[in-house]
Amino acid sequence: MIRIRRSPDWHSEVENNRMIHIPTPPLGRRSVIAGATGLLGAAPVPIFAQPASGSQSAVIDVNRARTEPIPIAVPDLGGDEQLGRDIAGVITNDLARSGLFRTIDHAAFIQSGPSGSTPNFQNWKPTGAQALVTGSVQGSGGQVRVEFRLWDILPGTQIQGTAYTTAQSNWRRIAHKMADVIYERLLGEKGYFDTRIVYISATGPRDRRTKRLAIMDQDSENNRILTDGSWLVLTPRFHPTRDEIAFMSYANNRPRVYIFDLTSGRQTQLGDFAGMTFAPRFAPDGSSVIMAVSNGGGSDIISVDLGSRTSRRLTESGSIDVSPCYSPDGSQIAFASDRGGDQQIYIRGAGGGGARRISFGNGRYATPVWSPRGDLIAFTRYAGDTSNFSIGVMHPDGSGERLLSEGWDVEGPTFAPNGRVLMFYRETRSQGPRGSGFSSRLVSVDITGFNERPVPTPTDASDPAWSPLGT
Repeated sequence: MIRIRRSPDWHSEVENNRMIHIPTPPLGRRSVIAGATGLLGAAPVPIFAQPASGSQSAVIDVNRARTEPIPIAVPDLGGDEQLGRDIAGVITNDLARSGLFRTIDHAAFIQSGPSGSTPNFQNWKPTGAQALVTGSVQGSGGQVRVEFRLWDILPGTQIQGTAYTTAQSNWRRIAHKMADVIYERLLGEKGYFDTRIVYISATGPRDRRTKRLAIMDQDSENNRILTDGSWLVLTPRFHPTRDEIAFMSYANNRPRVYIFDLTSGRQTQLGDFAGMTFAPRFAPDGSSVIMAVSNGGGSDIISVDLGSRTSRRLTESGSIDVSPCYSPDGSQIAFASDRGGDQQIYIRGAGGGGARRISFGNGRYATPVWSPRGDLIAFTRYAGDTSNFSIGVMHPDGSGERLLSEGWDVEGPTFAPNGRVLMFYRETRSQGPRGSGFSSRLVSVDITGFNERPVPTPTDASDPAWSPLGT
């Protein structure tokens, strides 16, 4: 794998009052969403409450919420006591971790939970909450029905009412979906809670690491190891519409890109090239994979069609071109290259044309990744004069560069599907030949540099990749 090194040689979602049925999945998680999609209909449009004259509203924008987080009360849902408590807990945690909501402690509640179809808002105003979630949970025969309403307390209006039915085992996903609805209704942009993270789980001494492909929900729950550790694996990436992951594996000591089917567990090598293949990413439409292939002393960017398995070479510069990533509309590619003498970020048209350098800060740049919104490119930067790595963002024309986090080694940014949050990994400096004191952990941060926080994993972790919403 080619990545930045410390050496100078860098080669070495819902309509208002809508009922939603989520069928029990026969196979993978994608089947759950596929079954619900036809009932969900069009993408949700934010509904902004119209407060009475002189009243305030819980509905604000993200910029204001960063400095004034929305106070929200999430009491336990009625009906099934345990599930009602559990679902409310997940919603509370999702909203609190975003840094844009201030969840009210249950000890401040005058009314402990839902009472009738409309809350007594006078019982909630003293808590300081501006928004309120109420609902109920009913379970029977392995199925569960969850109803919830979102209220704007100060004007006394309902913002959202939704009911979900699904297998009881899917209760956590229902909670994440509810949190996404709350986020979108109050902030005006989509949430990111009903998502997963694929990453590399690492165990063992620093000099003999066992690295496995792993997956978990974005809140660090439901961790699952996908590979047995027989071979080194790196840089996993989600397919945009299917339950598949592209990653690099050293299986049989031949570094190659593979496709992993999350439903069947089957791994398939993507092409058979003379050189190693690495740093894969799916095209936005999911029809192909773009990746790097070594070529003598350099490497080129190629695209492999997933249907025909035919390949197309996109760069032939005689340099080291790595880490390609499509723009959200598929019209452009960002990649790292040393074609100018040092490792920098370049952009070129996906169909051809010259490459244009966009990184001009102090240091070397790598791992460019385009925001799902198309407005930013995240990157890793290494400033050799300070021996520090940085995670940053810039506009696709290279302007507005901002560093979000710095450290001895921070690398591998990935965007949440709404483009609001980045995740990356942070390593600590090892001590001694066996790597004593070394750790590698996942971290998330808002694209403004606000609300940096650790993302817990059972083991050391690196190379995170965020799934699309609802996968």
